[in-house]
Amino acid sequence: MAHGPRQRAQYRRRRTGETDYSRRLKLLRNGSPRAVVRISNTQTTAQLVIYKPDGDQVVVGATGEGLVKKYGWPEKMSRKSIPASYLVGYTLGKAAVAAGHSDAVLDIGLSSSAPGARVFSALKGMVDAGMSIPHGESVIPPQERIDGAHIDAKVAKAVDKTKSKIEGAF
Repeated sequence: MAHGPRQRAQYRRRRTGETDYSRRLKLLRNGSPRAVVRISNTQTTAQLVIYKPDGDQVVVGATGEGLVKKYGWPEKMSRKSIPASYLVGYTLGKAAVAAGHSDAVLDIGLSSSAPGARVFSALKGMVDAGMSIPHGESVIPPQERIDGAHIDAKVAKAVDKTKSKIEGAF
């Protein structure tokens, strides 16, 4: 840490491990909007963010809670599972394309980039909705996991039903 007269203190968000500024700078240099995906303890959140010098601007957003309230995702099912994350990404993708934003760069923050992770199922949802986001096919979860077949047949039906409601909304 910075203690002497020639030392400089790090930014607070760097000290607390909330932001990797070198990764953020690489994403911002591209100039494209960022498709930000975060997984909390209760739900998945996805946002399309544009950099502004006075602060980032969120253009459109989607959450797991919005799936329940707007699109009929069952109340008792997880809002952060792989199928729910896919639907959140699909919702964001449809809303972004409707708002005139079809290109973006994925921003997963400090979450791990393991192949088949929930952030990549949200990425698959955005791509299926018509967005152009650079990615490798090896990180996308298998289709049976995205459909929810690995959980239960009820989840697979709920995914189809919710996806059709999202398509109808846009």
